[in-house]
Amino acid sequence: MYKPKDQKERIIHRLKIAKGHMEKVVKMAEENEYCINIVHQSQAVQSALKEVDNLIMENHLLTCVSDAIKRGEQKQAISEVMSVIKKTK
Repeated sequence: MYKPKDQKERIIHRLKIAKGHMEKVVKMAEENEYCINIVHQSQAVQSALKEVDNLIMENHLLTCVSDAIKRGEQKQAISEVMSVIKKTK
């Protein structure tokens, strides 16, 4: 089993998984597959993309936000993160 070694590699790996699922959704739709099967595959795409978002946000918190807090810019950093969280609801 493939095990990505760093955060960037993990993100790219998950994006490729999402891409593969998406290509499958397109093929299924083109071939008039059973609707429920297409929905299941679409849900796999969405799940993979959510995982990518989580990985990117984790990386952002560990790097950019952490650096901003060290520079005394915590209010701006927190505001930026909160704006992203609010969009996902």
